[in-house]
Amino acid sequence: MILPEDKTRLNSLIKKTNHLWKFLECDDKKAKIIELENAMSSPSFWDDQKEAKRISSEANRLKQTVEKIESFRSQVEDLEALAELCDEDESEEEMANEFVHNLEDLLNRVEDLEVASFLGEPFDDRPALLSIHAGAGGTESCDWADMLMRMYMRWAERRGFKVVLQDLQPGEEAGVSKCSIRIEGLHAYGYAKAERGVHRLVRISPFDSNKRRHTSFCSVDVIAEIEDDDLDMEIPDDDLRIDTYRASGKGGQHVNKTDSAVRLTHLPTNIVVQCQNERSQLKNKQTAMRVLKSRIYEKEQDEKRAEMEKFYGEKGEMGWGNQIRSYVFQPYQMVKDLRTGVETSGVQAVMDGELDPFVNGWLRAGCPRQRNKEIQIDD
Repeated sequence: MILPEDKTRLNSLIKKTNHLWKFLECDDKKAKIIELENAMSSPSFWDDQKEAKRISSEANRLKQTVEKIESFRSQVEDLEALAELCDEDESEEEMANEFVHNLEDLLNRVEDLEVASFLGEPFDDRPALLSIHAGAGGTESCDWADMLMRMYMRWAERRGFKVVLQDLQPGEEAGVSKCSIRIEGLHAYGYAKAERGVHRLVRISPFDSNKRRHTSFCSVDVIAEIEDDDLDMEIPDDDLRIDTYRASGKGGQHVNKTDSAVRLTHLPTNIVVQCQNERSQLKNKQTAMRVLKSRIYEKEQDEKRAEMEKFYGEKGEMGWGNQIRSYVFQPYQMVKDLRTGVETSGVQAVMDGELDPFVNGWLRAGCPRQRNKEIQIDD
């Protein structure tokens, strides 16, 4: 037998699903997909490679959005049918338990769909370029940067995103001095931008023989990867300094024998980017150029916004009073986002990539339709 409160929750789920379908304009998106597919079936479609690539990317993005909502709506309809069966046979306890289990699952997932609906800013659907820089503190901060790198790679993999390590500079003794990773997937930048800022770690140092407590800081920066056809941006050769060098780290004999790694310096802004993950110097240069254009664009946007909580301004100095999130390992265990109040004592789960509560909390807090400044996660 289904309880009255569960029927109320089911009705709420149905309303939310229908609202999301209309809010995300899925009917219009389906019509647009048909239009794009008709264009793609034209014999002359690939005559203009640049335009063909743009149309294909847009069609794939729309399909991913619509298919996700369609699949969810179909599961909600199946749950409605199951509820009717339970009403017809109130003695079927196993069926009622299945209904409750599925209802809980769909209610949790509709929250994720609601958060995804907030991602409507330019380039939210683009790949994210995430970089981590160790702060002052030597080996401690470098080890913390290494831990953060693993955390973000695990988080991206949990969400089904594709992750590529583009650049890594090891610390002098251990860990990572700085690194850059590329995250690709549906709304990768829209989600990852929530992590931009200073991250603070408090723990008993494994590098301190006296077992004293240490505080370490790392800065995380996230920008959207910009394609050439997104911006009318030309960088004169005179504004660039191009350096090549041998890639570091693992990679076999080829890495140690060729100057395949590329470093680009934009002289007017002093922005420096580098890439060494490809074996080809040309491919590394192309990747570095895309990253450079993305960083120049982001810097220009930041100057226009002139708001402390946005983009580069949000990161601030790497030190006390400027962190967006604290990770405390000792004397107690807690991870707390200082912007939204989201917190949990499940430190190990967070370091293993369980970041969605913090990301979703930040996206909700920043949305004018939904502000949630104090969220407590049940452990």
